[in-house]
Order: sequence, then C-alpha cells, then structure tokens
Amino acid sequence: EKAVNLKKDLAEMQEWMTQAEEEYLEKDFEYKSPEELENAVEEMKRAKEDVLQKEVRVKILKDNIKMLATKVPSGGQELMTELNVVLENYQLLCNRIRGKCHTLEEVWSCWIELLQYLDLETAWLNTLEERVQMTENLPDKLDTVNDALECLESVLRHPADNRTQIRELGQTLIDGGILDDIISEKLEAFNARYEELSHLAVSRQISLEQQLQTMRETDHMLQVLQENLAELDRQLTSYLTDRVDAFQMPQEAQ
Repeated sequence: EKAVNLKKDLAEMQEWMTQAEEEYLEKDFEYKSPEELENAVEEMKRAKEDVLQKEVRVKILKDNIKMLATKVPSGGQELMTELNVVLENYQLLCNRIRGKCHTLEEVWSCWIELLQYLDLETAWLNTLEERVQMTENLPDKLDTVNDALECLESVLRHPADNRTQIRELGQTLIDGGILDDIISEKLEAFNARYEELSHLAVSRQISLEQQLQTMRETDHMLQVLQENLAELDRQLTSYLTDRVDAFQMPQEAQ
C-alpha cells in the first residue's frame, strides 16, 4: 500500500511539473506595453517561488522511496527508477524557470535604465533649449555676448555617453521584440529633438563667435582712434599753450 501511495505521489508530481512547464515556459508572451512586461516579470517570480517550494515535497518523496527500497528492494527498484526521472525533470524545470525569470528581470532592468537615460538627456535638451533662447535679442555689449557664448558652449560640451547608452539599450530591446513600438516612438522623438536643438545651438554658437569677433575688432578700432585723438588733442593743446601760429605748423597740424 505504501508503494502504491508513493507511486501515486510520483505521478502527481510529474503531472504538476508538466502543467507548470506548459503554463510558465511554453506560453508565447508578447511584451507590447510596460504593464505587460512588468506583469510577466511578477508572474515568473511567483512561478520560481512556487517551483522552489516543491523542493521540500520532492525531498520527502525521495527519502520515503529510498527507505522503502532499503526495506523492500524488489518493490522499491521500480519506484527508484521513476523517482530518478522525476528528480531529473524537476531539476530541469527549476533551471529553466530560474533562467527565464532572470532573463525577464534583466529585460525589465534594461527598460528602466533606458527610461532613466532618456530622462537625463531630456533634461539636458531642456537646458540647451533655454541657453539657445537666452542668446536671442542680446544687447550689443561685448561682455553680455561673451557670457552668453560661454554659457552655450558649456552646455554643448555635454558628453555623448548617455546617448550611446540610449541607442544600445533601445536596440537591444527592439531586437528582442520587446516594447519595440513604444521604444521606436520614444527614440524617434528624442533623436529628432536632439538633432534640431543641437543644430540650432551650433548655428547660434557660430553666429555669436562671429558677432563677438566683429565687436572686438570694432572695439579695437575705437580704442586706436581714441588714442590717436588723445595724442592729437595733446599736440594741439601744446601748440595753443605755446601760442604757435597754425600757419607755421605742418599741414596735418593745421
């Protein structure tokens, strides 16, 4: 009777493993939204816990069959053979579910990381847009234009590492068919805004550099002219002080 019960337990265990495999491993999942992906991750976590909880039952079943095989070798041999098959299938099931759970957790982590990088770069684009807007309608002052140019250049020195991460993470998920529509839409919008703003910023940078160069040249010319006028004023003042008649001076002094 004990052998019959143990045989029944083995059959039930095998049936449960078959159902678990069909439910957790053979279903085709389509992750078209973050909610679907998150739900799949949580489901696989529960599946892993469910399978690992059966470990105690498997161990008890194994010990009982070994004990029976020791006491009744003839009746226990068949059970030992069936037990080995069940143990092998159980270990395989555990490994496959652990693997799928780990894969889904990695995919979810990849999605969250992509969102974080997009947030960082979007914040940078907002700052760049603000800096570009600040360069509009500047007063015609050398210091003001120079400060605006330096502020713009400091933002443009932003490293490209984050954009590289966005491209690689997005492509990894899209290649796996995971959230591909959503990610493609996000990347397309981000890249379009990045290209537009960076092009505008560089164009404004060049314009400010040219404006600054012109202002510096004009400033230098005014300074030279001012120095020449001061020298001329000094000479004329000395002539007047010495009561020199203009007609006695060279033509340029007259």
